[in-house]
Amino acid sequence: MKESSLPTPYYIVYEEKLRRNLDLITDVSRRSGARIIMAFKANALWRTFDIFREYNVEFTASSLNELQLGLRHLGKKAHTYTPAYTPDTIGEYLKGSSHITFNSLDQLRRFGPMALEAGVSTGLRVNPQCSVIETDKYNPALPGSRFGVTAEQISGEIPPHIEGLHFHSLCESTSYDLEKVLGAFEEQFGYILPHIKWVNMGGGHLMTREGYDTDHLVRLLCDFRRRHPHLEIILEPGSAFTWRTGDLVTSVVDVVENQGIRTAIIDASFACHMPDTLEMPYQPAITESVEESPEAIAYRLGGNSCLSGDYCGPWWFASELKAGQRLRLEDMNHYTTVKTTMFNGLHHPDIVICDTGGECRYLRRFDYHDYESRMS
Repeated sequence: MKESSLPTPYYIVYEEKLRRNLDLITDVSRRSGARIIMAFKANALWRTFDIFREYNVEFTASSLNELQLGLRHLGKKAHTYTPAYTPDTIGEYLKGSSHITFNSLDQLRRFGPMALEAGVSTGLRVNPQCSVIETDKYNPALPGSRFGVTAEQISGEIPPHIEGLHFHSLCESTSYDLEKVLGAFEEQFGYILPHIKWVNMGGGHLMTREGYDTDHLVRLLCDFRRRHPHLEIILEPGSAFTWRTGDLVTSVVDVVENQGIRTAIIDASFACHMPDTLEMPYQPAITESVEESPEAIAYRLGGNSCLSGDYCGPWWFASELKAGQRLRLEDMNHYTTVKTTMFNGLHHPDIVICDTGGECRYLRRFDYHDYESRMS
């Protein structure tokens, strides 16, 4: 079926755009020698994983559910990191992991020997305390961060039971941000590098964004490898794999006005179906909108939940919006479907994939039973 025949609301993923990102990431991996794996926290649409398997994609997991998803649908063992393991969960993590990173010295002390005995490569997350992220909520290098061990805590010692170091200080960042963080990392933890096997540089490497300097990234990683030729380099981006590969298509169902502010109410919800627009916050692009001008008409978009703050905007349009008009909210395939809720019992948008020939098929359609089963 063609996209124009689909009822709204629906998320749509484009195979051609996925492959474009996968081709770029594969090329960066080949040129740099780095192992680039996918973080499920940004994308877990497992019905698209047959495409990812063609590129031999590995994954990182931060929960037992993500671990099981990767084992089942990618057929790989995980590079695992979570802020805290427990005696009840560590065994299952070790069974499904090739690498495991511990967040604290105490976690390393408690579970590191067990991991090595199970044949799982162990790492310690460190915090270079180099802040390059503007939004505090997404900045793991803030003072008081719960993520990773600082150089002061290690005090010049080489922690026992480790084969690797892991740092994650980026969020939708550039290669030049990585260069700053990498400098701080080497300055503070460089004395450990001769004694380990790998370095995981975490996520946040948005190499598929237009304007990202992939050549600089490759040079940066190659230079690091020349300084430390015995180390394997691992990157684990999330958004980069699915950046600008899909949208959320909605319809206007009503237009209301209050104190001169027009709001077009849509058949989807920012709170439920686009939570990062409120949490990050950011304002997504709408294909049908225009640049602000004296002639353009300003509208908020309002979600169809009962939350007063379930709106975003304004956007400007060349003509008045009317009920039944479709609007395409762009770039809604990363950190979107993984974070949705069924607050208010709202109908969840369908999930669709469009193949390279323009034919669409449903990956998932939701109904009342999905809501009922979650609420038990």
